[in-house]
Amino acid sequence: MKKRLVMAAAGVVLALGIFGLAGCAGGQDASGGSAGEGAAAATMPSGEVSVYSREDGSGTRGAFVELFGIEEKDASGEKVDLTTPAAAITNSTSVMMTSVAGDENGIGYISLGSLGDTVKALTIDGAEPTAANVKSGEYKIARPFNIVTKDGLSDAAQDFVTFIMSADGQKVVEDNGYIPVTEGEAYAPAGATGKVVLAGSSSIAPVMEKLAEAYQALNPDVSIEVNQSDSTTGVQMATEGTCDIGMASRELKDSEKSAVEATVIAQDGIAVIVNKAATVDALTSDQVKGIFTGELATWEEVLA
Repeated sequence: MKKRLVMAAAGVVLALGIFGLAGCAGGQDASGGSAGEGAAAATMPSGEVSVYSREDGSGTRGAFVELFGIEEKDASGEKVDLTTPAAAITNSTSVMMTSVAGDENGIGYISLGSLGDTVKALTIDGAEPTAANVKSGEYKIARPFNIVTKDGLSDAAQDFVTFIMSADGQKVVEDNGYIPVTEGEAYAPAGATGKVVLAGSSSIAPVMEKLAEAYQALNPDVSIEVNQSDSTTGVQMATEGTCDIGMASRELKDSEKSAVEATVIAQDGIAVIVNKAATVDALTSDQVKGIFTGELATWEEVLA
């Protein structure tokens, strides 16, 4: 099967998926619980596994393949991503969720903090994917959310960073299902003015938009623009100075560290997701690796 690219512009396909979901309101929630009357009938996935992955440059993909051992070093010491060529490539968190939600045999992965009720997150190695389990270390499929900056930030951009790392900003992080990284001090507006542009990871964008909203309520003379793409683009734009702050849902590469600095603003789990109606509730790390490398090509092989 040739590699497919699932783009947000594929309106007809996505619309069908959305209408299908609207007609199946209810079903199981992310942890497999009942969501009441009108629930979609539970189905056992069968036949070929529909594997959904993220695009090259995605911080979520980079962290996912590293954490599950899907990325290995070759003879020359270079890291090689072994994701199966049969995987459909999605270009954002939202497209990933819509794609898996519309495919009874689908499996993919997203930021835990972005998890909604249209898909189901799987227990991995006996640990449920919850913020509490990420914080305790029980759920090990986790990575940092970084902001990426270089010297010479504007006063407004620096003040926004101060807000993010303050007690007020970290409360926004926690309230939106992510794990704060510092207690911080209370934020005091400094009377900043101007515009702050952020770019990068589509996984970080949702919580960043919430942070921007809270900040602008306290600083009406500052406008904040959040542009989502992928982590590598965010690092590149911060390096080039075409945005004030980059967003990267992975660690910086050695080649990037000389130009910019990363600051961890939150911790986040990566949820392995399947169709909401699927009877699959849990997998092991080895099963996930087998699926995404193509070693396990059918659900019968996965669940044998």
